Amino acid sequence: MALATPDPLVLDVKRIAAISLDLDDTLWPIWPTIERAERMLHEWLLREAPKTANLLITPGVLRELREATEKERSDLAHDLSALRRESIRTALKRAHEDPALADPAFEVFFAERQRVTLYDDALPALKWLSERYPLVAVSNGNADIHLAGVGRWFRAAFSAREFGSGKPHPAIFRAAAASVGLLPRDVLHVGDDAALDVVGALGAGMQAAWLVREERPWEHGARPQLIVPNLRALCMDLEAG
Repeated sequence: MALATPDPLVLDVKRIAAISLDLDDTLWPIWPTIERAERMLHEWLLREAPKTANLLITPGVLRELREATEKERSDLAHDLSALRRESIRTALKRAHEDPALADPAFEVFFAERQRVTLYDDALPALKWLSERYPLVAVSNGNADIHLAGVGRWFRAAFSAREFGSGKPHPAIFRAAAASVGLLPRDVLHVGDDAALDVVGALGAGMQAAWLVREERPWEHGARPQLIVPNLRALCMDLEAG
């Protein structure tokens, strides 16, 4: 008798030997963190480079500088830290202030960017998950899991900046699986971004759980095996499975 073929649209919990997790907007909301980091950067610039600080007050200038930097430095597309630093350097040059200040200015931003406020469900979920599966962080952002206070729960972490390419490319997902001695098929990836996390993970051969804290429609072809409103629901579904 032929064995039944597993349904690719149904989560196969028994197959899961590890879990990879996105960070920004999965474990913590990113925009409050970025806005606070940008305020700290602006306060620093007011003291050290006031002309640049005044330039960046103008609506749209910071976005224009970022877009120009991304266009000029396409080689840095995977490195948000480098793009942020170069945007600051461009602003300093435009304001006729010392471009060397870009490095210490970025450090002010980066330090504050690591001060994240976790979602209420994040720590309980990380504890529950890490007791049952090896966890690997996979992020296109520039958060450091140790500086952000969640490093103890993870076996490994991959960022686009350090890896050299990011989601949705399959290489970073495959590397995450390999870091815990597994093939992608044995890993469940969990993240909030439909294209980067879900479509990317499925393309790499993983199962995928889409975390949707604020309801929105699925707009892609390949579908995740699981859709959850929060990390508590993820744990409950895994336990039930």
